[in-house]
Amino acid sequence: MIGTSSRLLRLLSLLSSRPSWTADELARRMEVTDRTVRRDIARLRELGYDVESDPGRWGGYRMRPGHHQIPLVLDDEESLAVTVALREAAQTGLLGDDQAVLSALLKLRQLLPARVATQLGAMDDVFEHTTRAGGLPLSPGLLAGLATACRRSERLRLSYRDAHGTGSTRMVDPHRLVFTGNRWYLVARDADRGAWRTFRADRVVRAEPTGQVVRVDDPPDAAKFVAETLTSGYPLYAVVRLHVPLDQAMRAVPPPQGVHRPDGPDATIVELGGTDVESLADRLVRLGLPLTVVSPAEVRDAVRRRALALAEHNS
Repeated sequence: MIGTSSRLLRLLSLLSSRPSWTADELARRMEVTDRTVRRDIARLRELGYDVESDPGRWGGYRMRPGHHQIPLVLDDEESLAVTVALREAAQTGLLGDDQAVLSALLKLRQLLPARVATQLGAMDDVFEHTTRAGGLPLSPGLLAGLATACRRSERLRLSYRDAHGTGSTRMVDPHRLVFTGNRWYLVARDADRGAWRTFRADRVVRAEPTGQVVRVDDPPDAAKFVAETLTSGYPLYAVVRLHVPLDQAMRAVPPPQGVHRPDGPDATIVELGGTDVESLADRLVRLGLPLTVVSPAEVRDAVRRRALALAEHNS
């Protein structure tokens, strides 16, 4: 049984995660009785939190917009972690517009204790970053809105531009946001077509919440779904057994570039695409990992030729 304070924090988190909850839903999620939920709601109100409720058996609880939040207190390690994360976000475009991220970073750095600022300065001296791949501007506000809709399972009216600049409006049920290393993708169910889709977040013009909470049945593995979508346009595919554990294989071939499945504790099957046999063979050799090309035979032969050439060159 968790303590009262921990339970109240859990209740606050749930109330902030979607538009409304019934007492029965909250009781099931927190593994307590309806009576305990009502008592905890009363405690939150005594503490100054604006929790609204609808009367009746099917009534629900919700946080009033703009309700008072818990103050944020960070220790030294947490402050350093948040600052480093913001700097990485500014370098990679992880949170969208660089200016908004840099503004937040500068404000936070002014509040850092001297000892933490010294640690951060030492890290600045040794960190290097590669050039970020280009993409369309992405608003942090839009990204936050998409994330909130995913968390709340709230249907969106999505204004979207495809790769050719053609605009459309879709009703979608958001599931997850996936970051590929240079772009964000929204995985959502197209409500009109009843099919799962990926949408590049930087091509979303507007995402309007509808207030309708939906139940998403049998959602896909979001990261795998994005990976399969991004690799579905290649004219040639190879199936390779990398003789390394899954986590190491996923670092060598990031999920957006291949589809992975473990093959025992020390090997991983990876399917990846390429434009032609020679370029795909070159890519596999450059991985620098022990591997076996399962198929096709022409890629296996090309990798073998390169391995023999390298052996002769180094003999």
